[in-house]
Amino acid sequence: METLLALVLEQLQGSVWHMTNSDRFQRILASGAILPEPEMPDCERWSTSQGSRWYPYVRTLGGVSLFDFRDFDPEKYSQANPNSSWREFVPYRSEWNEAVWIEIDFAKLGDAFISGIDLLDRWNTDKVGNRIMPALEAAHLGPLPCVAFKRLFRVCAGNETIDFRAPV
Repeated sequence: METLLALVLEQLQGSVWHMTNSDRFQRILASGAILPEPEMPDCERWSTSQGSRWYPYVRTLGGVSLFDFRDFDPEKYSQANPNSSWREFVPYRSEWNEAVWIEIDFAKLGDAFISGIDLLDRWNTDKVGNRIMPALEAAHLGPLPCVAFKRLFRVCAGNETIDFRAPV
């Protein structure tokens, strides 16, 4: 797992990404965008079991959660943010035994993109209790169109390789 973690982090660092699973990825392709509120029950979403007060902050903004790995050092980040749940997602969600990582061309998103640092500043200003991965979690407000995808790769449990796919 540590080798796979290192392989995945090597790919993620320096860019902005969305992570999902294969089934959800097919729904994204069918809709033409990553939707802030896709048709799916809350029990299948991250951090919903304790009610809306604990929903991810990006969800309360009507956005899509992204990972801003442009300036990410895993050791420094973990020391500064020991309660962050980033390892639940990287290299893949253990609940899913896989991940489809979608690199986002954030330059195509305009004002709808909120960087990890800017999102944290907004969260601190709003003084809400909703969950956030400080400075690592970024956002796209509204549906994120597939035309903003640069490339993607799939990671599976038990496989120390990464399955790269052509851009969408």
